[in-house]
Amino acid sequence: MTTCISGKKAYQTQETAEDALLEAWTRYNYNPSNGPVAVYRCDDCGFYHFTSKGEMSAKLAKFLASDEIRRRAQADYWNDKLKGR
Repeated sequence: MTTCISGKKAYQTQETAEDALLEAWTRYNYNPSNGPVAVYRCDDCGFYHFTSKGEMSAKLAKFLASDEIRRRAQADYWNDKLKGR
């Protein structure tokens, strides 16, 4: 992962950015009214960034509708707890 001139984290592919988006939702417990909802290709750097504007990506919507986010959040919780964080 690199950083754009805008200061945003930059992901080389759309797939990598979408996977990071799902991880961010798991890690930071966003809600649909204030979290990032999709990714876009940046005109400045050519890589992908998160956006909180526009429609929610289909991949994120499917993830939120499933039970996967709860399972990942629990796994992250126990990983952090076992590592003493």
